[in-house]
Amino acid sequence: MVLGCLPCCNHNGYQQIGNTGPRFGVRHLQCILVFFGLAVAYSLRVNLSVAIVAMTDRNASNPYFPEFDWNESTKSYLLSSFFWGYVVTQIPGGYLSAIYGAKYMLFYGVLICSCLALLTPFCAVNGGWKLVVVLRAVQGLCQGVIFPSTHTFLSKWAPAEERGRLVGYTYSGSQFGTVVMLSVSGYIASSSLGWPSTFYIPGCVGIVWSFVWLYLCSSTPAQHPTITPNERRFIESSGQTRRPSDAGREEQPRPPTPWCCIFTSIPFLVLVLAHCASNWGFWTLLTEIPTFMKNVLGMDIKNNGPLSALPYFAMILLTCVFIWLSDTLKQRGTVIPLGFSRKFFNTLGMWLPMLALIGLGYVTEGDANVRLAIGLLTAAVATNSATYLGFHVNHIDLSPNYAGTLMGITNCAANFMSILAPLIVGLIVWDETNPTQWRIVFFFTAFVYFIGNLLFMLFGRTRVQPWNSRPTTRTPSPGGGGERDEGTEDRGPLIGA
Repeated sequence: MVLGCLPCCNHNGYQQIGNTGPRFGVRHLQCILVFFGLAVAYSLRVNLSVAIVAMTDRNASNPYFPEFDWNESTKSYLLSSFFWGYVVTQIPGGYLSAIYGAKYMLFYGVLICSCLALLTPFCAVNGGWKLVVVLRAVQGLCQGVIFPSTHTFLSKWAPAEERGRLVGYTYSGSQFGTVVMLSVSGYIASSSLGWPSTFYIPGCVGIVWSFVWLYLCSSTPAQHPTITPNERRFIESSGQTRRPSDAGREEQPRPPTPWCCIFTSIPFLVLVLAHCASNWGFWTLLTEIPTFMKNVLGMDIKNNGPLSALPYFAMILLTCVFIWLSDTLKQRGTVIPLGFSRKFFNTLGMWLPMLALIGLGYVTEGDANVRLAIGLLTAAVATNSATYLGFHVNHIDLSPNYAGTLMGITNCAANFMSILAPLIVGLIVWDETNPTQWRIVFFFTAFVYFIGNLLFMLFGRTRVQPWNSRPTTRTPSPGGGGERDEGTEDRGPLIGA
């Protein structure tokens, strides 16, 4: 990541390298903190899915803590209640973060979720499962602002030259938190701390992170008290390499959000479809593959924490690999159209999982085939990380001023897909031991991946959209950059931008 550059820093913590900005600066510290914030948020998101095993089976954990007689229907309510609230605050989260600052939306989102996590064991013991359902739904409401606020934050802090790299590294924090929680929760629940500690530990960590974040971070470079003028200039203008999308950056009061223009923009609508297709495949894999492997292949991985964490761990590693590939192409001096870069990585992130799903459709029972299925599942989930350099960062390309709002809209629609996908699977698979029915599921999901990426390849754009800002509010580049060049629609000097 950026830590390897630390020896190059001077006594002030920065190395000035002309108009390219410091090798390690305030922007990197901001992204590192967002990384850990997303890690905490996702650990709070998945902790119930692993703790519920210990809460309903005393033999699976420390027997000296309460056990709950919850049937499968009750468990379904508990596990899905988070998403009831999560989809509601996606769009308001992006809108509010642009008005009040992403710093404060992230602070309150993580802090309230952490406090609610501390209350969960008490509510489960004294209020029953219905109170826990309400608590989880409220947690979802608070977490719904985190993802779009993160995008708003990155749109202000990530220079064009480093945009793909910083977005990729930052969002891998969500996988890091998932890996840690899935890997250690079983051991914690079986220890003397018991299953309540799976809520207490991430809750306390989240509270600590919130106040560290409040002290060290600012919503924009202009508001940060210790940023150097050189780094601020690099972030806000990127000198002569400034891309059209950065010409729309502004510290002036924003005009009203152009809702009509946003919802009639073809590049944005295609972005919505790409996000929905990606979420459909991702959540189909993570929610249904364990059932397939248990009933068709005879292996139960759902209650195996380290094995369940394997796809997420591989996803973190491949995120680094894809960023390295992007940087390698850039360092060779290859001038590649930015649109091609986005579509290339998006294709890797959606069509490689598509091929893995087709392969899963032909896997049959047997020890060797179980290992093959685990490999294909891991590959399908891990290669999806390439989309961090594809459609995930495209929100900022289209509109740096409304990136959080755009992410809120697309993530809201995409999370409806995460709810709808398991329901569709239930209609197709009525006999969970029938490989033919599962093959239909895999082929249909592969088709969704194919169509989603094909539309993004045909109609996706990287040029800043006209509705990003009013022409009268745009200011000249402090680094010498001029007005927008209409002839540079989908070209950029760096593939990793």
